[in-house]
Order: sequence, then C-alpha cells, then structure tokens
Amino acid sequence: MSHGGSHRTPLPLAGLSAIVTGAGRGLGRAEALELARLGAAVVVNDFGQPGRDGSGEASAAPAEEVAREIRAAGGTAFAHTGDVADFAQARQLVESAIAEFGKLDVLVNNAGILRDRMVFSMAEEEWDTVVRVHLKGHFNTTRFAAAHWRERSKASGAPVYGRIVNTSSEAFLAGSAGQPNYAAAKGGIVGLTTSTALALAKYGVTANVICPRARTRMTEDVFAGLSGPEGGGLDPLAPEHVAPLVGYLASPAAARINGQLLVVHGGMVAVVERPRVQAKFDSKEDTFGYEELDAVLGAHFAQRPAGETFAAAEVLGLRRGEG
Repeated sequence: MSHGGSHRTPLPLAGLSAIVTGAGRGLGRAEALELARLGAAVVVNDFGQPGRDGSGEASAAPAEEVAREIRAAGGTAFAHTGDVADFAQARQLVESAIAEFGKLDVLVNNAGILRDRMVFSMAEEEWDTVVRVHLKGHFNTTRFAAAHWRERSKASGAPVYGRIVNTSSEAFLAGSAGQPNYAAAKGGIVGLTTSTALALAKYGVTANVICPRARTRMTEDVFAGLSGPEGGGLDPLAPEHVAPLVGYLASPAAARINGQLLVVHGGMVAVVERPRVQAKFDSKEDTFGYEELDAVLGAHFAQRPAGETFAAAEVLGLRRGEG
C-alpha cells in the first residue's frame, strides 16, 4: 500500500479521494484497504454498532482501526463515524472528505443491516429500519456527492472525475423469501444507481452497482455450512475477492462502464443483462378484455414451469466460467 518511490508505476487511484461507508468490517473494510492500496486517500466511514441488525452502542473503534491500518501501510485515511442514513450526517461525511482532501472523487456505498423476517410476520420497524439504512443511506451520500460533482463541473465548464459504486445483493435478484425488506431495499438501490448514472454522465461521473457474495458478519447464517479451503489459501467467499472489482470500477480505466449491475464472488464477475421483454401480446380490439387476456396469458403461462417467478434464481448458481 506504500505510495513512495518515483521509479514505480503510478498507482491507478493516485491523487484521488474516496469515501467507503460501512468500512469498519467485512466487505467495506476490504474495499477501503483496496482503494488505499491502489493509491486513493480514504475516508473510512462506519457507525460502529456491533449487531448486524444495527443494535448495540455505536463505537468509533472499527472505523478508526481500519484507518490506522491504512496509514500504517503508508496510505492516507481518516475515520468518520456518522450515520449515513441520517441526511445531515451524510452531508457532513461528504463535506469532511472535501475539506480534508480538497475534493471527492469516489463514493463506495456499502453500509447496511439485516432484520430478517417473513413478510407476514414483519414489524413496521423492521421494514423501516432496513430500508432507511440501505436505500436512504445510499441516497443520502449520493445526493451530496452528486451536488459536489455538478457544482465543480459547472464551475470549470468541463466534466469532472466521479465514481459511485453501490451495493445491492443477489437477494434482490432471487427474491429471498425471508428478506422482503432487504430484497426491496437492494432492488431500490439498483433503480437509484441507474437513475444516477443517467443524471450524472454529462458531468463525467459513473455509477455502477455490485451484488457481492462474501462471508461477513451479515452473511454468517447464509454461509454457515460452507467452510473455507482446507490447508490454507483464500476462502472463495472472502471479501478480498470482491474488493478488486470495486477498485477497478473506481479507476479511470472503467470510464466506459456506467449504469451496470455486476455479480461478484470467488474469482467470478458476471455482468447482468438488463431485463428484456420475453413475450408480447396485442389485443384484437382497442383494449384487452378479461376473456382475451385469459386466452393469451393463460396459454402463455401454461407452457412455463409451475411456480416460476420473475426472480432470477439461476444467478445464484453462477460459478467461475459459466454464463
């Protein structure tokens, strides 16, 4: 991670500054370390609550520990412990990066919590809290970073450098029956990302979204029965498999990648194709009636497997080299 030595090839993120939210542990930590290794100055943001459901007393320790680790390796970093789901604190986070580094170049949104429950059992608070942290948290930081880039671009009369990497989940793609709040929030993040990508492209900013699969505090139940590799080696579900893609999307080399959804895990990256119309029916008259709809849709779905939904469960089966 050391940045010294004029004889070395310039690091791809040298001279850039970045914010990584939820960076005190797991994926966010791995991403912050990777951005720093590639030369970026990093704001390590983490609210620091110990429970994966967002419970417990907030602590500055996780964010500060990662920031110290980056500095010890020769990088530049400082910790920020604000709650990104709070509009004012998200604004302060972005402003702190600008104040410290003169500008913001990269925003990686990763902060999140879980409150799993079946839809018929879910409490209002469990819904609201998850949507607040994931979806509103992504919006809050994006809103202030986007305003910064727009203002800079207008002031200079030219595009600026900006990268957003958001974090969705295969739970959104596959439906995840026990996570209606999480799946909905993660689906919303994809919509937020594509909208942002279109809105900010003229200012020189790209926005992409990843669906990472990794063994973290958030996924300890999902991967409880899967052990790491025997005899050492990197766990296929290690967050370190995800971080390089985030670093790449944050780099100048990824300028042509915008508004994309990528699934990443264990040495595999899959570019997810946007939805396509599978079948189309036109009414014989000006509008459809009940009987005609039953005739065309009934016949169409009778040919498809029983219980098949829009959920792309096959994405969960992707392995290296497939697709």
